[in-house]
Amino acid sequence: MRHAEFAPFYRSAIGFDRLFQALDRSAGFDSESTYPPYNIERTGENAYRITLAVAGFSQDELKIEVKDQTLSIVGEKTAESGDKTFLHRGIAARAFERRFQLADHVDPTGAKFENGLLHVDLVRNVPESKKPRTIAIGGAEPVQQLETKVAA
Repeated sequence: MRHAEFAPFYRSAIGFDRLFQALDRSAGFDSESTYPPYNIERTGENAYRITLAVAGFSQDELKIEVKDQTLSIVGEKTAESGDKTFLHRGIAARAFERRFQLADHVDPTGAKFENGLLHVDLVRNVPESKKPRTIAIGGAEPVQQLETKVAA
């Protein structure tokens, strides 16, 4: 039994539905294809890079899309001419779709294709309202109270 049931939490936890949905989706990742191989690296404090090994694909056969905090990378091979005879075919030429769940405020900033590797750069843009801030501590001065008028 590898699947956890989160339905009881949906009834009592408010605002955590995205978390439980992400956990539900992650349960199915074990059966996901391992093609194409990829790396995820941290390139800075708020910067990341996903690198996919897409040997045999051209830049025109790759598509990158972001929708609902999910980064999708799709590779669709165009049909090759039938005049080639392979004695051994070790370079995969099958279509693929690889998806990555992005955290809040993580957005792709660009992509680069070189030497059979597709690099997708990501950055976390935390809004000012979410960043930590320092609050000054006042001295022994009296706190000024605001007057509120109650409508009669």
